[in-house]
Amino acid sequence: MSVRRVLGRSLAVLLLLFAALAIGLSSFDWNRLKPILNDKVSVALDRPFAIHGNLAVVWRRTPELGGWHALLPWPLLVAEDLRLGNPPWAKGQQFVSLKRVELRLALLPLLWRQLSILHIQLSEPHAHFERLADGRNNWTFDRGKQTPDAEPSPWTLDIGVIGFDRGIIRVDDRGLQSELELRVDPLGKPIPFSQIVGAKAAERASAAGAAAQDYAFAWQVKGYYRGQALSGNGKVGGLLALQDASQPFPVQAKVQIGSTQIGLAGILRDPQNLGALDLRLQLSGRSLAQLYPLTGVTLPDTPAFATDGQLSAQLREAGGARFRYRQFNGTIGGSDIHGDLTYVAGQPRPKLSGTLSSNQLRFADLAPLIGADSPAEQQARGVVSQQPADKVLPVEQFRTERWRAMDADVSFSGKRIVHGEQLPLDDLFSHIVLADGQLRLQPLRFAMAGGKLEANLQFNGGVTPLQGKAQVQARNLRLKQLFPTFEAMRTSLGALHGDAELSGTGNSVAALLGSANGGAKLLINDGAISRDLMEIVGLNVGNYVVGQLFGDKPVRINCAAADLGWHNGVLNPRLAVFDTENAIVHIGGTANFKNEKLDLSIHPQSKGVRIISLRSPLYVRGTFKQPQAGVQALPLLARGAGLLALGAVVAPAAGLLALVAPSGGEAPNECTPLLQRLQAPAPAPRAPR
Repeated sequence: MSVRRVLGRSLAVLLLLFAALAIGLSSFDWNRLKPILNDKVSVALDRPFAIHGNLAVVWRRTPELGGWHALLPWPLLVAEDLRLGNPPWAKGQQFVSLKRVELRLALLPLLWRQLSILHIQLSEPHAHFERLADGRNNWTFDRGKQTPDAEPSPWTLDIGVIGFDRGIIRVDDRGLQSELELRVDPLGKPIPFSQIVGAKAAERASAAGAAAQDYAFAWQVKGYYRGQALSGNGKVGGLLALQDASQPFPVQAKVQIGSTQIGLAGILRDPQNLGALDLRLQLSGRSLAQLYPLTGVTLPDTPAFATDGQLSAQLREAGGARFRYRQFNGTIGGSDIHGDLTYVAGQPRPKLSGTLSSNQLRFADLAPLIGADSPAEQQARGVVSQQPADKVLPVEQFRTERWRAMDADVSFSGKRIVHGEQLPLDDLFSHIVLADGQLRLQPLRFAMAGGKLEANLQFNGGVTPLQGKAQVQARNLRLKQLFPTFEAMRTSLGALHGDAELSGTGNSVAALLGSANGGAKLLINDGAISRDLMEIVGLNVGNYVVGQLFGDKPVRINCAAADLGWHNGVLNPRLAVFDTENAIVHIGGTANFKNEKLDLSIHPQSKGVRIISLRSPLYVRGTFKQPQAGVQALPLLARGAGLLALGAVVAPAAGLLALVAPSGGEAPNECTPLLQRLQAPAPAPRAPR
């Protein structure tokens, strides 16, 4: 007998067996198995399960499968009116109910004990997901009643595609304070994927894998999420390809949660494992800080915002789900914002990293980077400011609990920062690092008035009270640009230089400054001073002092120099002097930032001709909110004489010389002669004649 004949007979036998199996499967009354199936499934899931309708197997060709699968008929298991119950603690009796289920089986895998379901079609699914505050939920099945030493089943389950039609899904999650109802209905006519997301996005999805299917169903949702009202609608595809991770599932949504609006359109890849997202995401709302209850991402309080970018996500990463918001553009108040951000939901804390930039940033739109509420956020939360009426320094507490909820590593650059029309800031750069409750801005740098200001700020919110450190350096801030509306400064060639280093503890600006230690050095070269200037810088008490010293007209300043000591919140000038065309004026005393009290004395030394307004020392007392100034009585003149002993200012004057920058061909720095003169030893007393 030839090999061809043997193969032919063997194939004929297989076909006969296949036909006999098909006849047997289609003619058998499968309803007889319902009691057994109901009992087995109920025991396995520890839930009441029942098929109340017809149970049958039919053979049908499936052209939509394509290839050779479409040429052969396949067994189709049909069950009607299925119901799966809830655990005893749940509200309702039913967890899931289905009007009809169709399972398309592959026969050959049965030989190696694999239940391969090519396609599942669910008709009118209704599901009610419920979770209690203690964490119990009705979608996790209790398998505890099974025998602990029972051997695992040799059978495996493989599901290809899930299809569905209209249905209702309810979610009651008391742990998240959320209750939602989602309704799904078929569209009258499918909508092409490219019509929703655009041609470029459709091409990008096709290049990354198989082309996305059309939108087939519309959905609506309403309820509340994390205590905030929620409503929305959108569209999805009709088939979830569970085994083919490259087959994308289209999604589209427009949702409003509280005052935040979310719009997205794109694809979900590998839906069985929630593998990846690739969506165009649009966000808008009243403040970025209001995203915290929704996302857990710590963001500063801001004015109204809107952004539009591409969101991609890898949801099954070993280190935690990774979200990336790429090439987004947006606005915050009247400022523009652009960048790339990555959020990793890792342990022990999630982390936000990336780069941000702005072409024009309004200073009024900058939110508190360290978590203190702005007036807008206070109003939104219904909080009344607790700032005392007699205090100037802010007492609002920093919200450091949010610092410990997330880490961050973000770089920000701004080409132009608008702080009013008279003093623009340029080239802002800051590297913001938040780690385990410790916030660092290293550096915070920007250009201003022809010069540069650079600061390193550190705040440790992981301890109570908060610990803060600040190092600030200002160089070559041109006076005529600092005060462009002050006529007397327009011809000035002078500049401001300064260094400061402070540290303190406390959960507010007032507490930090009230406990501060450190110091500051300041030099102002070739400027001018008047009452008008005091009004510009907001120093009201200066109006009186300047008027008493120089009258109403601007006075040229050759140099102003200060070396300020700061101990336990008390500011004590080691050296504070300014040299004018008519006099040298020394300032002494204290400014107490703990109780906001002033006790300063101003001692003028007239050059040559005595001026009436320079006859007596002045004092400034009272509080920061209500300072009081006047002329010291004659007995206090002796106190001023001690201040003017040049030997006491030799070391501070020498330290300030380091701030005198080289001239570089510019006009000479007028502070050099003054500081050198202050270092000179006091003249020896004359011998009596």
